[in-house]
Amino acid sequence: MATEDIKEFEFKKGESGNPDGRPKGTLNRSTIAKAWLTANESTKNPITGAKETLSQEDIMTLALINKARKGDVSAYKALMDSCYGMPKQTIDSNVNDVTPKITGITFEK
Repeated sequence: MATEDIKEFEFKKGESGNPDGRPKGTLNRSTIAKAWLTANESTKNPITGAKETLSQEDIMTLALINKARKGDVSAYKALMDSCYGMPKQTIDSNVNDVTPKITGITFEK
């Protein structure tokens, strides 16, 4: 295809490749989720039992802590990974050479 033929299909300056796409000003999923997680609610703290005003994120974190305190191992792991990061996994590449040794083969010239 010649360069002149390709220019026929290129977008003109200021022209969108998806004119019917997401309207300007529409919030993405991440922004919406953050807004809901910061919404406050007056509720009972599951650990202390006191009535407090907490964000949704606080409520979920406290519920996770409460589950971990009752023995839920997956809740404990989620909390530890969240607080301290996941454990670093390394691969030791300095192990003994395990490549097979081939002996007894001769090559003819």
